[in-house]
Amino acid sequence: MPVLTLSSVTYAWPDGSLALDDVSGSFGSGRTGLVGRNGAGKSTLLRLLSGAMAPTSGTITREGGVSSLPQRLTLDVDRGVAELLGVAAPLAALRAIEAGDPDPAHFDAVGDDWDVEARAQAALAEAGLPPDALDRTVGTLSGGEAVLVAIAGIRMRRAPITLLDEPTNNLDRDARARLYDMVRAWRGALVVVSHDVALLELMDDTAELHEGGLSVFGGPYSEWRAWLETEQAAAAQAEVDAKKAFAKEKRQRIEAEAKLAARARSAKKAEIEKRVPKIIAQGRKRAAQVSAGRLRTEVAGKEAEARAAYDEAQLRVRDDDRVRLDLPDPAVAAGRRIATFASAILAAPDADGGTDGGTPGGAREVVDAADAAASAGAPHALPGDERRWVVEGPERIAIIGPNGAGKTTLLRELLGLPAPDAGAPGSAATEPAETRGPAPGEERRRPAPSAVAHTDRIGYLPQRIDGLDDAATVLDAVRGAAPGVPDRELRNRLARFLIRGDAVARPVGTLSGGERFRVALARLLLADPPPQLIVLDEPTNNLDLDTVDQLVDALRAYRGAVAVVSHDDAFLSRLGVDLTLELRDGVLTER
Repeated sequence: MPVLTLSSVTYAWPDGSLALDDVSGSFGSGRTGLVGRNGAGKSTLLRLLSGAMAPTSGTITREGGVSSLPQRLTLDVDRGVAELLGVAAPLAALRAIEAGDPDPAHFDAVGDDWDVEARAQAALAEAGLPPDALDRTVGTLSGGEAVLVAIAGIRMRRAPITLLDEPTNNLDRDARARLYDMVRAWRGALVVVSHDVALLELMDDTAELHEGGLSVFGGPYSEWRAWLETEQAAAAQAEVDAKKAFAKEKRQRIEAEAKLAARARSAKKAEIEKRVPKIIAQGRKRAAQVSAGRLRTEVAGKEAEARAAYDEAQLRVRDDDRVRLDLPDPAVAAGRRIATFASAILAAPDADGGTDGGTPGGAREVVDAADAAASAGAPHALPGDERRWVVEGPERIAIIGPNGAGKTTLLRELLGLPAPDAGAPGSAATEPAETRGPAPGEERRRPAPSAVAHTDRIGYLPQRIDGLDDAATVLDAVRGAAPGVPDRELRNRLARFLIRGDAVARPVGTLSGGERFRVALARLLLADPPPQLIVLDEPTNNLDLDTVDQLVDALRAYRGAVAVVSHDDAFLSRLGVDLTLELRDGVLTER
């Protein structure tokens, strides 16, 4: 039974450009994964479904209340966790009653929800947080924890319909596993926009927003993908067959016209030579004209039918534009040192209370901790070893670990950038914890892992593409990275990223997450000379699945070094990683 129905829904931006045009379709009462290319309008569609925006034309019918989680969760760091869960009012009233306050307003606020605290604590446990987190502020949570708490709060409110927009973007592996468990146990209708294949596999249905049309397939993403590939193969074969049939009918029409012309010439010649009486010749001429008319109508009709069948077959075959990523050759020699990662290892106490320096494990190079500390000027070197990993030539390095471990900070050290400002407004809630400094009172017990680059030719794509000027046009943004390239050439290069025509004049602030990523990627690839090291922080968060395929192919062929932070195991597996470093509890280890 449909719980959300769209009828000829159109939405236009203030500048008149269409985000959605005459979309019709419906979502059922189960779990549905919504897929589509970046810029197709998926996030816009969710906002329309939630009621946050109204369509320019058309209607949306909702069979029940709707709760939603936006792609970018903006939170006040001073807001209470109970408020994020949506239980602040009844919880405060319940505690007032338990403290002996008989105010009737408290009883009205609690209503029948006398187990609200127990349910809230159960929701926090589902999100991986202890019961006392209920009395904390959002600022004490990582970005991933805030997302999980917000989703747990939606579940507690038991809205008949829930909409989630890219819920796994800020989640590490453990948090993703918790979200997957929540989804498996979800009650009510659920619509999820995601590029996370593992999450899409948990869906009952797969909906696609494609070229203004909304279609729904009964099955998870892998089944839909297999069906689409089979359907497209059949459509391509049908197009070939229809093209052959059209060519045949066209050829037969031409041959028929030639025969009719030859007959007409013969009849004309016979009349001129008076080989038959005039009355007989005229009768034959009229009969021939009638016969020719019938033949022309017949062959023209068959050709028109074949042409229509060919046109219809062509429409079934997708001619989707794809981002074409051809990374430049930085000419990095196999033995060229590109970067070094290092981690101090705490010595384990032995039975006599001393220390054991440990073993280097899979480390590529091990140096004495004292020597390392002296060379680095570290004032607090601890007994034990320091492990170092030297990246040479076109190697691919993956850095993994839970949120809050410091992966983004390590990348910024590699780039020579300052650590993120922990005091920036909203930083505690809108960024993963790894982008913040230590929590208040947290004591650093060991030297932090370090990273140093041995080249200044580095291309960097941060997790949040916030280095672009929202007021600038796309062309201006890219021109800033390539001031010597003519505008015409810039337009040609942007076309390879599916940014064409008037789109280059759009303000960056109006772009979707995936479109912003493509602009940032274009800036990186226009660098001259090309980077010898590409550093990527969660690159798959804002990309559609087809563009991820293109990125993987491009990076595999790239002859420079790549360092990537990602929680996407499928992406890392396809990338062909040479070295995986895990950052956990302040220590880098080789996996």
